[in-house]
Amino acid sequence: MTIGSADPLHVAARVAAALDALDVAYSIGGSLAGSFAGEPRATLDIDMVVALEATHVPALVRALENDFYIDSDALHRAVTERSTTNLIHQRTSIKVDLFIAGGTPLDEALLHRRVRLSGQDLWVHSPEDILLQKLRWFRRGGEVSDRQWRDVLGIVRVQGQRLDHEYLTAGALRLQVRDLLERALEEGRPRTSDRQS
Repeated sequence: MTIGSADPLHVAARVAAALDALDVAYSIGGSLAGSFAGEPRATLDIDMVVALEATHVPALVRALENDFYIDSDALHRAVTERSTTNLIHQRTSIKVDLFIAGGTPLDEALLHRRVRLSGQDLWVHSPEDILLQKLRWFRRGGEVSDRQWRDVLGIVRVQGQRLDHEYLTAGALRLQVRDLLERALEEGRPRTSDRQS
């Protein structure tokens, strides 16, 4: 997952350590987490859902300001609006998008279901939650991103029967992507070779 001297996992771990020190729950999603649940893909962006409150902002800024460009006002605004803001790692220019928990209907469940990344002190979205988020972004982007759809199908193919279909269906209904989920499960289903009738 290293791209030149830029290692997204190292940058993610730096932010995660600061959040852990503040006892703030987080989960890494996006293509970084999708690479572990599905098919690996190089990325220089990191997406994190964070249960950040206004009281955490000053300490988080102090913890990260030497290594990251971090706008305290934008962070406060994102917390208040339950929206998003970003940090930029100064040495590598890796962007970390912080999605403040409460911005989508599934954030609480997502943080509850997060899983520890094998061999790393990092929390990532469950495969089901990565899949749901990817479907949501695919829809919001006008359903034209081949890259997002490839990520979706990669997760379906790699995870196969391990996916919790009941959770996926309930989440897809809440996010209004049930039709996309059904399409992904159909397209990602393993194809049997020509059957003898």
